[in-house]
Amino acid sequence: MSNTKAYQQCTRCVMDTTATEITFDKNGVCNFCTDFETLAHKTIWRPIDVRLKELEDGVAKIKALGKNSKYDCLVGLSGGVDSSYICYWVKQVGLRPLVVHFDNGWNSELAVQNINNIISKTGFDLYTYVINWEEFKDLQLAYIKASVIDIEVPTDQLIFATLFKIARKYKIKSVINGNNISSEAILPHSWYFPDKLDIVNLTNIHKKFGTKKLVNFPSLSLTKQYINSTLFSMFSISPLNLLDYNKEEVKKLLMKEFGWRDYGGKHYESVFTRFYQGYILPVKFNVDKRKAHLATLVAAKIITREMALAELKNSTYDLNLQKQDYNYALKKFDITEQEFETFMKQTPIAHKEYGTQWDKKEFRKYYIFKRVVGPFLKFIKPFVK
Repeated sequence: MSNTKAYQQCTRCVMDTTATEITFDKNGVCNFCTDFETLAHKTIWRPIDVRLKELEDGVAKIKALGKNSKYDCLVGLSGGVDSSYICYWVKQVGLRPLVVHFDNGWNSELAVQNINNIISKTGFDLYTYVINWEEFKDLQLAYIKASVIDIEVPTDQLIFATLFKIARKYKIKSVINGNNISSEAILPHSWYFPDKLDIVNLTNIHKKFGTKKLVNFPSLSLTKQYINSTLFSMFSISPLNLLDYNKEEVKKLLMKEFGWRDYGGKHYESVFTRFYQGYILPVKFNVDKRKAHLATLVAAKIITREMALAELKNSTYDLNLQKQDYNYALKKFDITEQEFETFMKQTPIAHKEYGTQWDKKEFRKYYIFKRVVGPFLKFIKPFVK
């Protein structure tokens, strides 16, 4: 998004005024750094014995909740470093997961190889959810045509909605979360759409720019979220925020244990995510997400500011690979270069311009549902298994 502020970069990390909501103190330190410290002191910077005790209790609770089921937890696996390590950790602590992979049609060959190696070595059951490509392609194209910044929303909605369906199908009551504060905590709201599960926003964008009917796309409306949280609430734990998690050391371990191979970028196990983060975001929106990722690592004291600045001097990713991804995306979307460049040159539009589930009319529907149906759901909850 355009920014009229005079350019300034944080003196402690590498965030700058390309993030419209950034502010600086008298020493030039940004609000993202100070916010990270506040969060870290409450979470990843607590004493290790406190965190490990919390993790031990969490594992015990997962085992107790799942003692009568074939699987005691759900684990999402993309083939990236975080989710791959989660699978390794789950094996070490003796949990019985159903590993879920979401195939939205953009897996890299390397991702498939990593996933196969991990499943082969751990012996875990793998549930691969394959989305209807023609519908999903139409939805992704609608987001590109809408000129909104967060084109990953369809994938995120797919993942969350499908997790609930799978959990209910297999009577799984716990999920292992791959969130990682030490590498993901900093991300300006202006660089993505925070309300990832806003089905109204997604539906409106697709209705305006899509051409196919979404029959097979799983979704989570506010009412569905309320029903799930009331009747089928799940226990969640984030091991990476409770362990002393060093990503570089973890990569070495994964290479040794699984023959795992690195992708060269955060979330680059997906061809589309690689192209989106490495080309579409910087070219159209003037957003380089590496700044947020590297700033988080600096704030977490994992790398130095000098190391982050040196990394930012490099291209977002290999230029030859960018060209390959560009051509591959056009072919996969079945659009011409001229059509794609037209979309790239359109003025960015805020997601909220297409309406949200928090608009007065939409939220009122949810409010009425909650008031009318809520008491009944709470009444029958003890009888729902």
